[in-house]
Amino acid sequence: MRELPYWLALSRISVLGARRIPRLVDVIGSAEKVFTADVDALIAAGLPAHAAAAMVAERKAVDPHRELQRLISLGFDAVLVNEERYPKILKEISDPPAVLFYRGDFTVLDHTCVSLVGSRKATAYGKAVADRLSADLAAFGITVVSGMARGIDTAAHLGVLRAGGRTAAVLGCGLDICYPPENRKLRDEIERQGVILSEFPLGTQPKPPHFPMRNRIISGLSLAVIIVEAAERSGALITADCALEQGREVFAVPGSINSPASRGCHRLIKEGAALVESAADVLAVLGLSPFEGIKDAQQNFTQNQQKVLKVMEYEPIHFDELIACCDLTVEDLAVCLVELELMCAVKKVPGNHYIRV
Repeated sequence: MRELPYWLALSRISVLGARRIPRLVDVIGSAEKVFTADVDALIAAGLPAHAAAAMVAERKAVDPHRELQRLISLGFDAVLVNEERYPKILKEISDPPAVLFYRGDFTVLDHTCVSLVGSRKATAYGKAVADRLSADLAAFGITVVSGMARGIDTAAHLGVLRAGGRTAAVLGCGLDICYPPENRKLRDEIERQGVILSEFPLGTQPKPPHFPMRNRIISGLSLAVIIVEAAERSGALITADCALEQGREVFAVPGSINSPASRGCHRLIKEGAALVESAADVLAVLGLSPFEGIKDAQQNFTQNQQKVLKVMEYEPIHFDELIACCDLTVEDLAVCLVELELMCAVKKVPGNHYIRV
């Protein structure tokens, strides 16, 4: 605890970062000594002269003990890269965060982790696939890691929560800021059933450069990264690049050849990413055996439910079209759809459409 305030303070210095902070601590001897060192000592430890001068100027506005007090008062905690409980798999990457701020159950990261990310402008198909894959992975005991962004990330977290599994959300801002703001309820649920974490000090705004930095943590925590939906220039492809650089497995979900939202995934598949249709595909590559229940266990569907599922695809279908195809009354179909929703077999989407999950 004596060193923690100084690690927190060093994380505030703009010219330092994931690589420089641990290196300086190793050379100078402690975070406290680094924080109080003069320019000459910092230069002697390997910090460029301009960075040393900037650090000495910036630290005048930083109070280490106030940083710790603020962290505790807001109910957050932090793990340092030199601590035993720091995730071992993350420590293996070239630039692991010097400090990981978090709230929730940090031990969910002790389990096998798989990341699932994708487009913020997700289609109904993409959201349904993300929900199903993440729920199935969670049912097997995998911790699903994502970024709590709009679209695919949100669907991934929701799928895990629905399945009662473990999930981790890596943020591109300080933990005291909820981004996107509409995910406040989701964030609270993740904290209760998993963990939220960030390398950015409290108060850090969600600026564009932060998200590529965040992506290396998402992939770094995981054995594999699944890209569910990504356009040609999607930020999710940055996570795939990070995964490849870190030696992680990369999976991509195929979509319609007419959908711009899937072109990034198709390019990944052409370049060698493993095509994934189910959680079992991921588990097989990782050398894990899925529970029988994950293999789309048919949940004793009634005859009417089977009729509905037989005509439903993984694209939205309107209620009226289902009536025409299923040979059911309006009342029977409505009851059947409610039952299937409760069984998490179908999902209602805007416009009175339904999609299989």
